Amino acid sequence: MVTAGLVALLLVTATMAGTVGSVAVPAEEVWRIVLHRLHPSLATADWPPVRETIVMDVRLPRALLCAVVGAGLSVTGMALQALVRNPLADPMLLGVSSGANVGAVLVLVLNVSLFGMFSLTLAAFTGALAALVAVYFLARTGGRMTTVRLVLAGVATAEVLSAVASLIVVTSDDPRRAQSALRWMLGGLAGTTWDLVWIPSAAVLLGTVVLLGCTRPLNLLLAGEEAAAALGLDVHRFRSALFVLVALMIGTMVAVSGQIGFVGLVMPHMVRLLVGADHRRALPAAALLGASFLIAADLAARTVIAPEEIPVGILTALVGGPFFLWLMRRRAR
Repeated sequence: MVTAGLVALLLVTATMAGTVGSVAVPAEEVWRIVLHRLHPSLATADWPPVRETIVMDVRLPRALLCAVVGAGLSVTGMALQALVRNPLADPMLLGVSSGANVGAVLVLVLNVSLFGMFSLTLAAFTGALAALVAVYFLARTGGRMTTVRLVLAGVATAEVLSAVASLIVVTSDDPRRAQSALRWMLGGLAGTTWDLVWIPSAAVLLGTVVLLGCTRPLNLLLAGEEAAAALGLDVHRFRSALFVLVALMIGTMVAVSGQIGFVGLVMPHMVRLLVGADHRRALPAAALLGASFLIAADLAARTVIAPEEIPVGILTALVGGPFFLWLMRRRAR
């Protein structure tokens, strides 16, 4: 029942993302346009061509990318909280997103266009990959990766790279480029095209499938490292492999969306309230809820002060922060 409700919520939010905007499109017409694009025999094309362009080329790819990023951040956040056995763990913990920030800020401030429209995405992913390598080797000692060293290495790397990105922005001699870089650092999905959707979609889908195949080891880690090892799990090898997988997923998402906080931190806690801590049920629920949440947040970001657009990372923090504080007080009681 919870899964059915989350699927319905996702369909409703996705439909609203297609209807709401400077040009309103009826919900029924949105679905007919989508069905017509899938196969012309499914719906008769009796709408203005401009509406089809708005739905299919502007709103639908953006809503799909929101769903992909929201689902990916929620799933990776839940996996990280199990890996490090810390309820405060989230995708920003590993420093990967900060590495992506540095790469993207360099491209925006220096106006690099070596790879055309993909220059920003490739630079952000390269920065994320470099941060991943740095954290991986900093966290390993004696051929093993401990939870404490992983968290400390991730936090230290994130702080250093955030400082580097901020330094690049404040020393820029072009205010417009600096403002553009700052808005990217705050997270946003404006200007999404179909070309930007497929790579993060494939990465999140494949990564989620792998994580779903690792639900038993993730459940074992909830009982503690000693108990998991006693039940036959090679904790250090499993943690290292999953750390690399999660970091690559995060790097791919941050490369197209910027740094969107609190989604990977709050959504896992909300899901546990709904379906419990068993990852066999919690991971699919987290993906559905995270997708719906980010679509709704992005919809609010582009409509609250229209025609201006609020960076979606600001709204997720405004919503996620108070909820997390409420959750802390609830657990304390």
